[in-house]
Amino acid sequence: MKIIIFFLALLPLDRLIWLGLTDDLSANPIEFITRSTGTWALVFLCLTLAMTPLRLIGNSVAWIRYRRMLGLFSFFYACIHFGIWLWLDQDFDLGAMFKDVVKRPFITMGFISFVLLIPLALTSTHWAQKKLGRRWAQLHRIIYLIACTAILHYWWHKAGKNDLDTVSIYAAILTLLLCCRIPYIRKILSKRSNT
Repeated sequence: MKIIIFFLALLPLDRLIWLGLTDDLSANPIEFITRSTGTWALVFLCLTLAMTPLRLIGNSVAWIRYRRMLGLFSFFYACIHFGIWLWLDQDFDLGAMFKDVVKRPFITMGFISFVLLIPLALTSTHWAQKKLGRRWAQLHRIIYLIACTAILHYWWHKAGKNDLDTVSIYAAILTLLLCCRIPYIRKILSKRSNT
């Protein structure tokens, strides 16, 4: 099953490569690739956060086996998203990049989200989990903060274009997934799965 998920998770990248090879990346290819990779980073973030509620509802730990891979794919697409901004948008001009991060709130939130994802990706191994012990779980709770900064990044970007339909759906999904972490709601989900 993990192999199937792995190859399915690569399909968005395969699609971008195919569109690039066939010269079909729209009139603004940089914006198209940036938007697409950012969206897929958010999709995989949602899927990662969905694993715990699915475990609680289905009373099965099988879902947790996919959480790390999905989280790493979120980071993978976030890296491409960030790399495109750094390379094609900012031309590796660190001064301009810094100004952009400070000046534009949606860029600030995106940058914070990316930076916070780095320690989670670096400590995603079993070795790091054993080495860090309890601190590993505390560190990986940053994912909840990342969910908030990522949706703010998307929200403020779309607010500038008065296009909040799609981002509202993602915001609702993330809110629901985060609410599943509230102890009272976790208890209800656990009880329902046991009845």
